Amino acid sequence: MRILISGAGIAGAALAGWLGRNGCDVTVVEKASRIRPGGQAVDFKGRTHRTVLERMGVYDDIRAQQTSRTDWRIVDESDRVQAVIPGEFIGGDLEILRGDLAGILHRRSAADANYVFGDEITALTESTSGVEVGFAGRPAARFDLVIGADGVHSAVRRAAFGPESDHVHPLGYVYAVAGGAVDLSGLETSLPDGRAVAYGYSRPGRLALAGGQKAPSLFVFAADPGDYDRRDVDAQRRLLRAAFEGVGWRVPEMIAAAVEASDFYLDALTRTRMHSFTRGRVALVGDAGYGNTLGGFGTGLALVGAYILAGELTAARGDHAAAFAAYDRRMRPLTKVARSGNAGRFLAPGSDRAIRRRNRTFTNRAMLGTMMWMTERFATDRTVPDYRMA
Repeated sequence: MRILISGAGIAGAALAGWLGRNGCDVTVVEKASRIRPGGQAVDFKGRTHRTVLERMGVYDDIRAQQTSRTDWRIVDESDRVQAVIPGEFIGGDLEILRGDLAGILHRRSAADANYVFGDEITALTESTSGVEVGFAGRPAARFDLVIGADGVHSAVRRAAFGPESDHVHPLGYVYAVAGGAVDLSGLETSLPDGRAVAYGYSRPGRLALAGGQKAPSLFVFAADPGDYDRRDVDAQRRLLRAAFEGVGWRVPEMIAAAVEASDFYLDALTRTRMHSFTRGRVALVGDAGYGNTLGGFGTGLALVGAYILAGELTAARGDHAAAFAAYDRRMRPLTKVARSGNAGRFLAPGSDRAIRRRNRTFTNRAMLGTMMWMTERFATDRTVPDYRMA
């Protein structure tokens, strides 16, 4: 089968490797000019994620490049610690920078797929025999199947399933990640056991976090996504400045560094909701089909989804309709965790009282234990088939 994958990120590269090694002719088209380096840390948790990583043969590679665990210390304006969110809660069992993970998956799949960088899909026309695909920078071509692994703002989903507004639902918060040096002098930034320490400062509807491994600077704040243009980076920088205007602690310095950083990124917290992850000869994998920004489990779900989609296509021996139906059926319960929850309310509570309530969750041992148990259950309450793929 000739299969086109849109997106060379985590889900796309993983799927390309599985399909290419198991007899498919795979092309991956990626809008960026190369695999994006750096980025924030992503994590895996529980038996299901580890099983898939081991079957992919990348578990040891990820361990070799894993980041250290990072505790988040929530402080007041005088640096007094109000709560500690432990690295085990924030980072799961295994954590790695997104760019490092993408590099591992690309290297392992490069021999099994044709990667085309600096191009993108502009049109899809499906017939009974395949999908005619138009591209921005190369001639149109026909494929048997098209897979959207192109993230929350998926062009494939938009072309095959309809407008983004039908499937992507804002959660009332915006987040920004950026590099840029932040002065944390006088604060402990590492512990004797090797874990890092990040510092967060909360005001109602706002969180600023500096240091650690998740991201050099992370900002989360309540906002209407209609307040900015996703393609206008200057407008995004102005929005961030305005959101944290007048906030104390070290936030002014953090904002000043963030808005000048070359790796500045801002977007809304959203949830992707689909009745089905497939339609005709098109399927979605990862955030394109089941994203929940900063909600946890997203990267693990992307790899699980890639494994199951490839496994069902391999098992169906060319019957894509049967494979897609099985993929939909298996992924529906697995993606339940992505269909609920709002990380914005947890990270940037809307009132001083709500901030104190969140902080108490992590100072109360029983409440923390309950939350850790719940995240473990979400991560391991499903098993995945053993497809015996190459």
